[in-house]
Amino acid sequence: MALPPLTSTRVLELGDYVSAAYCAKLLGEYGAEIIKVEPPGTGDSARKHGPFPNGKPDPESSGLFLFLNTSKLGITLDLHTPAGIDIVQELVRQCDVVVHNYLPQELETLGLTYAQLQGLNPSIVMTNVTAFGHVGPYGRYKAYSLAGSAAGGAAHRIGAPDRYPLAMPYQRADLWGGLNGAPATMLALTTRRRDGMGQVVDISSAECLNAFGNGNDLIIYADSGSITRRHGTRTPIQYPYTILPCKDGYFAMIIGSEHHWQRWVEMMGNPEWTKNPRYQDRVAMGVEYPEEVDALLKPWMMQHTKHELWTMCRERGIPWHAVQTVDDTMEWDLLKDRGFWEEQRDGQGRTWKLPGPTFKMQRTPAAPFRSSPTLGQHNDFVYGELLDMSQLERTALREKSVI
Repeated sequence: MALPPLTSTRVLELGDYVSAAYCAKLLGEYGAEIIKVEPPGTGDSARKHGPFPNGKPDPESSGLFLFLNTSKLGITLDLHTPAGIDIVQELVRQCDVVVHNYLPQELETLGLTYAQLQGLNPSIVMTNVTAFGHVGPYGRYKAYSLAGSAAGGAAHRIGAPDRYPLAMPYQRADLWGGLNGAPATMLALTTRRRDGMGQVVDISSAECLNAFGNGNDLIIYADSGSITRRHGTRTPIQYPYTILPCKDGYFAMIIGSEHHWQRWVEMMGNPEWTKNPRYQDRVAMGVEYPEEVDALLKPWMMQHTKHELWTMCRERGIPWHAVQTVDDTMEWDLLKDRGFWEEQRDGQGRTWKLPGPTFKMQRTPAAPFRSSPTLGQHNDFVYGELLDMSQLERTALREKSVI
């Protein structure tokens, strides 16, 4: 069998929490060897965030940490000591990529700017994944995922039109930055094959969100000066483009062609109201009086479950679907059949089910799944075998709390 596509690529992950960790995780899923650096004693701050089993905080059983750090080697190292920086520099010499989410001034303080790393390893690729990127007037500003989703314009479009904007759930902006950072890093590695030189990959999660969530809005504004607004569970174009309640949840009904709507009407039994000329113009229904049509649909929909509606739609070729909750997703046959879920054990031996790689490649598989590391789990391997430190040297560094 062919090897995973990023086999023989070594990545050093620095920084903390979500964005850099997710970027590195994606590279690790396809064969890159990831060396994750955490501060001694406390570890990555993601270890302090849940969910935790039975609600009891445990740094080795954080669901967030376990999700972000599969397929990695984990080491502890204090970067705020001269000895720690010496070790990082030696690791840089042996790596292809450094992924981090530090601000420029933090890299300057640590002595880990790209110019300094390039002096150690001219072929190194450095990937910055921060809210505003390093290039530009906001490059030295610190921000978290909430600010990223607000600055990126995503929050402006989420929520009901008469309510406040809503933040993207969880750390979506940080995750989106990492999601863009991984393929950009691979492109930099591909470019390096031509001349052997590395480069900086600069990712701004706010910029990524603007391109992803606001692309069409920006075009509309550039054309007419119109500012798009929140529409809640509907989009005011042809009916239906909405989400409506059913017996046990919600069901998404997204435009479709006219024949899809007619099949839906037939599925409802061609109720008398559908023959009224007022309900023949789907543009008027969607723009002028959608709530009125919603009220006519809801009684019939409330008689059926999500699964029943989805089954009926599938049988009639209507491309609509139930709004799935987490428990629905865990049991979804599509994800099970595609082998999406992976099982890993945490530091206490408990088993978790976590998402695996999100795409399949015909000739080059994903890397074998490995559980996230416990704090400092691979110190002896990285320091002893990779950096060739003696046991005496490692013991001395532990006693000084460097590792």
